[in-house]
Amino acid sequence: MVLAAGLGTRMRPLTNDRPKALVEVHGKALIDHMLDRLAAAGVETAVVNVHYFADLVEAHLKAREAKGLGPCIVISDERAQALETGGGVKHALPLLGEDPVFVANIDSIWIEHGGAAVDALAAAWNPETMDVCLMLASTSGSLGFHDSGDVFLEDGVVRFKDPGEIAPLVYVGVHICKPAITADGPEGPFSLLPLWKRLAADHRVHGVAPDGLWMHVGDPDARLAAEARLSQGDLAER
Repeated sequence: MVLAAGLGTRMRPLTNDRPKALVEVHGKALIDHMLDRLAAAGVETAVVNVHYFADLVEAHLKAREAKGLGPCIVISDERAQALETGGGVKHALPLLGEDPVFVANIDSIWIEHGGAAVDALAAAWNPETMDVCLMLASTSGSLGFHDSGDVFLEDGVVRFKDPGEIAPLVYVGVHICKPAITADGPEGPFSLLPLWKRLAADHRVHGVAPDGLWMHVGDPDARLAAEARLSQGDLAER
C-alpha cells in the first residue's frame, strides 16, 4: 500500500495546485520514486489511497499504467475524509487481504549502497516473530529526518525512544505489516504509531537498517536538498 492521501501542507506553495505525491524530485514525481522501488522488488499490485487532488493522482497513475509501468494500481478512495496512516490501512483492508503487505509513504527517497533496500526489508520479515518490520536508517545516513532519532534496534527488535532520549535510528517511511493490526483501530482517522508502540512492548516490532542515504522530502527546502544530492554524478540514484 502506498499512502498518498496527505494534504502536504508543509510542502506549500508546491502543493497549492497538486498533491504532494505529484511534486517532482529530480524529474520524477514522488509517488513514482516509490512505485518504481516497489516494482523493482517484485510488487505486482499496489493499493494507493487518495484524498487531496484525488483526480490528479488517479489520472497520473492511469497514465503510468498506460506506459506499461508496474505495479498494477488499485485505488482506495478517501475523498470523503483523509484517514491518516492507520485509518488509511484499515479502510483499505478489503483491498489488501490478510497477507503481509509493504506500506510506504511517498515522501522518502534514497540512494542505495550495495543492495536493494526493499529486498533487505523483505528478507528480514518473519511472521512468526513480528507483526511489523520497519525500514530504518541512521541519523547520520539520512537527510530531513529527526536529528534526535526515533528508535533503538537491539538484535533486530525495535525499541521506541523514551521522552528525552536521543535514538540512533529513524523510520524512513517503508515497512511490512500484517494489515489486520489496524482492524481494531478507531473509526475515522488514526495513526499507526500508537499501534506500533503497543506491539513493540511485546517485542513484535522489528527493523532493518540497509546501507544507503535516505532523504525525507517534507518541504520545499528538503526537495531542493534531495535534488542536489541526486544530481551529484557519483551518487546518482540506482
